[in-house]
Amino acid sequence: MNEKSIPIDDMDRRILRQMLAAPDLPTAELARRAGLSAATCWRRIERLRARGILRGQEAVIDWRALGWEVEVSLRFTLDKANPRAFDEFVAAARAVPEVIEIQTFLGRVDLRLNVIARDMGHWHEIYRSSILTLPHIAEIEALMLVSTIKDGRGLPL
Repeated sequence: MNEKSIPIDDMDRRILRQMLAAPDLPTAELARRAGLSAATCWRRIERLRARGILRGQEAVIDWRALGWEVEVSLRFTLDKANPRAFDEFVAAARAVPEVIEIQTFLGRVDLRLNVIARDMGHWHEIYRSSILTLPHIAEIEALMLVSTIKDGRGLPL
């Protein structure tokens, strides 16, 4: 175990497994599935939050169900001649509404953006008017999503 890891016990693991499987469960049902009383489950969830292990719950949106048919992953290498290149690029990328994710990397690729569009025409418009105008781009690579094989954040608990 590294210095920053926070130990959890089997009850915490049961709670977290159930939350990963069904994040919208009411506490009483979560407690039943984890084999705990509702009060104990609630206290443990609060403790997991206080310790920074459980940071929140989120809605997972199926963009395709809402008519956003195209998803593209863009990998950028920045021109680092300007010391503010990274910050200026990120600020501009955050302003593009169709950018749903921004990640940074070590290595040849500096950043990755996930971008959604309604269709290929809309993608072309976003790419020309919003992506290619981002500052400090030295290199860009576009990868169009064909299918998702595995989509999950859960670790074995």
